[in-house]
Amino acid sequence: MNKKDIAQIRKQFKKDNDSLKIFNIFNVYIMKESSEIYHHQSQPFEMLDSEQQELFLNNFKKLLGGSLDEKLFELKFKRDAENNSQLILHQGLLSSDVEDWKERMLQMVGKMLLNRQYEMDIVITFIRGEYFKPTKRRNEEAEVSERDTVYSFPFILCSINNTQEPKKELLFDYVEKEFKYNFVVDPIINLNAPIGGFLFPCFSDNAANVNHILYSAGKVHEPDHEFIENVLNSEETMTAKDDKIVFEEIIKDVTRDQLNTSTLSNVYEEINRMIEENEEEEHPKLDSKDVERVLKMSGIEDVSTEKVETAFQKVIDDDKYEIKASSVVPKYNSKSIKINTKVANISISPQDLKFVKQVHLSGKRYLMIEVEEDTVIEGFTMIPEAFGEKVEK
Repeated sequence: MNKKDIAQIRKQFKKDNDSLKIFNIFNVYIMKESSEIYHHQSQPFEMLDSEQQELFLNNFKKLLGGSLDEKLFELKFKRDAENNSQLILHQGLLSSDVEDWKERMLQMVGKMLLNRQYEMDIVITFIRGEYFKPTKRRNEEAEVSERDTVYSFPFILCSINNTQEPKKELLFDYVEKEFKYNFVVDPIINLNAPIGGFLFPCFSDNAANVNHILYSAGKVHEPDHEFIENVLNSEETMTAKDDKIVFEEIIKDVTRDQLNTSTLSNVYEEINRMIEENEEEEHPKLDSKDVERVLKMSGIEDVSTEKVETAFQKVIDDDKYEIKASSVVPKYNSKSIKINTKVANISISPQDLKFVKQVHLSGKRYLMIEVEEDTVIEGFTMIPEAFGEKVEK
């Protein structure tokens, strides 16, 4: 799934929407002390009162919020896993019997609780629904709406949520004129911040892909690797942050950590150009040959296939590894590059990196920024000052 596919289905989670129907909701309450099911309940989603529907719909939208490879991860199922989650979910998706669907979901809950201790009581919510996507945009002037022809995608969504400790409060009773201790026994289910979940199957190119699942992490750049491997039985994933670190370490190894700002700017521009040229491809990737080409095109000398492949092997232990291009390029047209010094922290856009240089003068290092106009600090225009001697690069 690309970000457009995710955004499209995410915005469908709203009340009275013909493009998305939720048939059943199944809630399972887990006790933290025993890691056992305390209670579970299934019912048609439309039987929930309006306020409950709204709470859950917002919860599902939050689950599908965030960026790909940061909070959301499209994962591929392993083929040889025992008690395979792909098979369990696929059987649940195809089942026409609610009780059978519930049993499949309880199997998934059992895998979540195996050798796992949660810090709080949790509630695991499953829904089964169908997403209807028009083949074309609606033509208001046509006699027959193009919305009459749609793609239909049955799906299962799982949201895992913590509970909060009941509040202990001191109240004042106006009638009795006395202070009273108030303690609410029932725990509160926190639907505002899901701690994990998934959507099955993935959707791309107007087709369902049952070999892939969309996993949602509780926190950015912190996927639950144990959940991915043991519950979803999916292949390991790298976050965008991980990919960026791998890329930087490979570049440092090839260039021996000798890279000036102009060359680094060229590297970013070259990768950004590659992304723009392959905009139809969902996730353009850089293998060792692509990295070699990017470095050569950026003006870095003494770059060879052997050097780059050796760097890949040293950093990631795989000279065939592919890095997602979008993970390593700072966002253009935004001040996404951070320059940190003891004196000041500066944010600039990638295309302006070439105007920044580190120079030596009288035995000291300076950060020099080329500007086209006067510099204004707190409303005061700075007076240009000349160097006392020639600047050495």
